[in-house]
Amino acid sequence: MSVSSDTPDLSGPGGSTKGKPSAASTEEKLSAASTSPLTATPARRQDGFGPLLVRLHFYAGVLVAPFLLIAAMTGLLYTFTPQLDSLVYGNELHVSHAGGSVRPLSEQVAAARAEHPTGTLTAVRPGSGDDTTQVDFALPRLGEKAHTVYVDPYTGKVRGQLTTWYASTPLKTWLDDLHRNLHLGTVGRYYSEIAASWLWVLVLGGLILWWRRQRGDRSARRLLLPEQGTKKGVRRTRNWHAVTGVWLAIGLLGLSATGLTWSRYAGANFGEALDSLRSGTPGVSTTLTAAKGSAAAKSADPGEIDGVLKAARGDGLGGTVEIAVPADGTTAWTVTQTRNLWPVGRDSVAVDASTDTVVDRVNFADWPVLAKLTRWGINAHMGTLFGIVNQIALALVAVGLIGVILWGYRMWWQRRPTRADRRALVGTPPARGAWRGLPSRTVAIGIVVVAAVGWVIPLFGISLAIFLVVDLAVGATRHRRTPTSPKAATISGG
Repeated sequence: MSVSSDTPDLSGPGGSTKGKPSAASTEEKLSAASTSPLTATPARRQDGFGPLLVRLHFYAGVLVAPFLLIAAMTGLLYTFTPQLDSLVYGNELHVSHAGGSVRPLSEQVAAARAEHPTGTLTAVRPGSGDDTTQVDFALPRLGEKAHTVYVDPYTGKVRGQLTTWYASTPLKTWLDDLHRNLHLGTVGRYYSEIAASWLWVLVLGGLILWWRRQRGDRSARRLLLPEQGTKKGVRRTRNWHAVTGVWLAIGLLGLSATGLTWSRYAGANFGEALDSLRSGTPGVSTTLTAAKGSAAAKSADPGEIDGVLKAARGDGLGGTVEIAVPADGTTAWTVTQTRNLWPVGRDSVAVDASTDTVVDRVNFADWPVLAKLTRWGINAHMGTLFGIVNQIALALVAVGLIGVILWGYRMWWQRRPTRADRRALVGTPPARGAWRGLPSRTVAIGIVVVAAVGWVIPLFGISLAIFLVVDLAVGATRHRRTPTSPKAATISGG
């Protein structure tokens, strides 16, 4: 509080006085002010959660955002692979004269074998409508990939051949690898897993910070719409950054969760958890107990595929399917629905080709709930669950995430010091030590929770630990280098 000699005196009980106040009256006012209940407000207890969350959100955004930006851009490219496939590989994938009678599947396979005499027949996807029949041949030098021959189901003529990866065309495979690992193999997969591991942290942290910031008016308009009339600057940028993040929150959390399910480390933990809960994806039994011993040395006869498909259709397996060809006569053929569009069709049957009978069946309706959720999540992440609507939604989320990231970096730049004696390229990071404002019990619980999450999501835990170690080391170094001012020394010395 400051006292100015130019300030008029206040009215007293005896009337008003003007002019310079006396020394006595000034001292009385200071004394009264120091004890007045209106001015002597007790100091608020320091809240360490908000500043700690701000610091975590800031550094996670600065350090992880480049990974998220790459994931968003590569994911945006991958979103429209069905249309790109049709544009680039239309001759192989589709026919222009859909309709009429379909040639026997065994005849189509024979035509594919004539075109591709080497390799082991592993799978067949019968064509229907304007889709061609796809016949896969495996070769040791291709590893997980295969040579796929495309056959016109109405004429039996071969329309082309491509090297595929689990039925994906070369273009789709290339874009998938770009999104998953930047074509860097195992090392590249770290980038996408780090992005998925931190995305949910950034989203939830951002939501909490925006909610806390609107504590005076948490109306839907304030939370969901940018503030009108805001002047240019960091405040407007923050509004767009936060509001867009709110609108994208559910989609981003879904992408983070589904991305982690098939990541290298967190995905492995997720798979083990599903197995322990008996919630993994079930499969049909392909063992033929009544098979003779001599059948083990006999390869599967491609000519039997017509009877296998007929048996599966007779058992109610409709829609698009994939037929897995067994290695020998002691193993049943597997016919599985491949419909990824809602409602998902993933029923599967095992067929004994020697008798054309179904020996085992697993319906998608009987899958464990977690297995169904996993399947739906994967399809939604890949843009196939709801068709073109799913693709558009993913594209909007990707574009929105790119905007949120760019606005975040723009805020960092806008908050930079601009004074001549304090110029800097970017803004000053939030101060250290916010955790000291938290109760000890909260800190202890937080450490346990973070450690547990870090164990389940290893790349989150490892990267967070590295950041903490570096941050503590930098803080200690700066503390040693900062000289103590004489005033501070006097105060600390009593």
